[in-house]
Amino acid sequence: MRPFRPTRAALLAAICLTASLAPLGALPPAAALSPGALAVANPGFEQGATGWNLTAGTGTATNNPHAGTRLAYLDAGAGKKIWQTVTATGDGSYDVSAWIATGAAGGAFTVRVNGTAAGSLALPSRAAYARYTLPGIAVHSGDQVEIAFTSGTGWINADDVSVAASGPAAVNPGFEQGANGWNFTTGTGTATNNPHAGTRLAYLDAGAGKKVWQTVTARTSGAYSVSAWIATGAAGGAFTVRVNGTTAGSVALPARSGYARYTVGRFGVNPGDQVEIAVTSGTGWINVDDVMVSPAPAVDPQVTSSDPRIAALFDWAKRKAGSWVQLPGSSGPVNVDENNTSGTGSATYEASYWAGYAHRSAFYSRDTSHQVAGAAALGLGTENLSMLGAFAATSTAEQQYYPVWALNFDDRTNLSIDYYSPTNFVREVPAAFDLVEQADKAYRWSGDPAWVEDRALWDYYRHATKEFVELHDSAKPNGVAEGTGNGIFSGAASYDESGGEHFAEAGDSIGAQYQAFLAMADLAAGKGDSTLSAQYAQKAADLKTYFNTTWSGTGSGAAMVRGYSTSGTPVTGWGKENSWFMPMKRIIDPGPRNDAYLDYVDQQAAGADRPANIEAYTYLPDTFFAHNRNDTAWKWMQYVYDRRDDQHTVAQQGPNGDYPEVSFTLVGQTVEGLMGVAPNAPARSLATAPHLPTGTGWLQISDLAIGHNTFTLRHDGATRSTLTNTTGADAYTWEARFPGTRATVTVNGVARAATTRTVDGTVYSCATVTVAPGATVTVDAS
Repeated sequence: MRPFRPTRAALLAAICLTASLAPLGALPPAAALSPGALAVANPGFEQGATGWNLTAGTGTATNNPHAGTRLAYLDAGAGKKIWQTVTATGDGSYDVSAWIATGAAGGAFTVRVNGTAAGSLALPSRAAYARYTLPGIAVHSGDQVEIAFTSGTGWINADDVSVAASGPAAVNPGFEQGANGWNFTTGTGTATNNPHAGTRLAYLDAGAGKKVWQTVTARTSGAYSVSAWIATGAAGGAFTVRVNGTTAGSVALPARSGYARYTVGRFGVNPGDQVEIAVTSGTGWINVDDVMVSPAPAVDPQVTSSDPRIAALFDWAKRKAGSWVQLPGSSGPVNVDENNTSGTGSATYEASYWAGYAHRSAFYSRDTSHQVAGAAALGLGTENLSMLGAFAATSTAEQQYYPVWALNFDDRTNLSIDYYSPTNFVREVPAAFDLVEQADKAYRWSGDPAWVEDRALWDYYRHATKEFVELHDSAKPNGVAEGTGNGIFSGAASYDESGGEHFAEAGDSIGAQYQAFLAMADLAAGKGDSTLSAQYAQKAADLKTYFNTTWSGTGSGAAMVRGYSTSGTPVTGWGKENSWFMPMKRIIDPGPRNDAYLDYVDQQAAGADRPANIEAYTYLPDTFFAHNRNDTAWKWMQYVYDRRDDQHTVAQQGPNGDYPEVSFTLVGQTVEGLMGVAPNAPARSLATAPHLPTGTGWLQISDLAIGHNTFTLRHDGATRSTLTNTTGADAYTWEARFPGTRATVTVNGVARAATTRTVDGTVYSCATVTVAPGATVTVDAS
């Protein structure tokens, strides 16, 4: 996300992978979650009308499916309906969702229980598919549950109906309805004097024996965490979660007068469990606001090491990152920002995680892209797909194929502070390309075929790497996408908004474009289009050649060109993002020039003109891991981690550690950086290379999800790696890489000839082996 803009005024109180060009075989989709008491027949309309009722003017078709090959449609005009009635086979509470596209407003998506509406959504005008959810549909065994789509003033397409058990959402989590849903002892209450967001908060006066709590009934089995924003006048209080009266976790509250976010988790529940969320008093006053229940990520990777600092960093980061995951089906405000502290209404949240300022109700494209790897390592594949797909759907010809800058957590409405009209919204050139690169990364982690089969995503990749470039290449026509030089609401060429330079082209945008071309080659291979894949591989190679022979000049360090002004003047010197993105995106040819520039970036990032905001530093580990500067990368990881309790430069953001990008990137940098994991789930393969800091004897990660499998990986120094295919039915091909040239390596103690591979200028000795389900293989290059 962009740095804070002081002119927007008072704040609300509240792995770069080398593309593989071999065709990829996508994994089949993972099994859908059990719908429990509500089983929808033919939810994706793949069997035509089977199970559904259709009036005149409706039907099924093949022209615009969200997924698969078919969809349901309703023609424009009143009186048309598609519906299915399901008999509940048990008691429960469910969230009912569907993917819907519309030609105009006026239709509705409705669920009725025994003839009475239990939830309904008025459909807006939105030609791109979006996911709509009706949450908390309570049913009893034998109930007749009707799921229906009714027509409006334009056409409607519907697809992929799904049912999921409702999560244990907190009632009135921000105390905006006063005491509703909460219990208060004497000396506690709600007030308006110091809310974190909105207009109200809960308070506990100083002194023992005071308590504010809520009890939620779990509706399904699962694992969760609970977070809250809390400010305190002194130490001694506690934030606690109990399940059926037994403490599941508790945080002792320190003295911190500004709001910070505290989390209890991970804890498991079963249907009917009573979950108490409580804050108890200490020696000073306590303010509480914005309680949030998060579903725990699908996996719980564990890091152990001879260096306890690495293990502690990862443990903190994965727990903090997991606490930012939204509970699908929960209700929350939209368009919250420093000017609208209560937002402009509420909506049902879809699968997503926080990516951007915690005092805005949105996820940002730049932050989301940078958090994809960490989210993937935590098993948040559904969230990655939902969020990147949501951005893809916003890229229209009217907006010259820019995606929007930020979306509310309903995954479909633009955050109002950053979007005024199709010609007046925040947009930055690198973001358009980063989304393509990170979609490819998410595809490699998950193997989900939707990354290459989803129509909106595929159209986005094509537009971002073709029409977007063509439309924005006029000031300096050279095949490099440009900004206007007129600020972020007109299209900025660089992520760096602090320099005041009027760029037409910038180092971060050309670097991001290069990686987007590589990603497009990889995605096209995954789709089976070898011709298109080869075209984009060549485009990437040509762009890199142009950068190194012409665009970047002949100097390095302060003399390397990092952009061009709108007048065509080359810009050199230190430019933060438009400096470090060039080596991070690997567009600089390996060799002395690149080495000197990395030295320059390291020096400047610690110098007088270093970044002010912590999130800027989160890119530096990626930059140095990309070039095997492991000690420098680890230095910057520690820099970010060690400042997690310092106040963020934006006061209402709270501590640095409560900026979501911090935790997500530390997770990704541990896995892709220190452990050197390069997944390729569609091809059932992975590569690893140890990037341990000097002096680290060993490093291990377990419960690491790639595709439908989980793995345990251990590196002993830089010469020995062990991989266990822990769970899952797929055998994986493992390329174990070690820096340097060796004639032989041993595989489970048996010597074999090593192969060599050069990756971005680094030579590796490699062994390629098959690791069957349940098997363990050790490769030793010592």
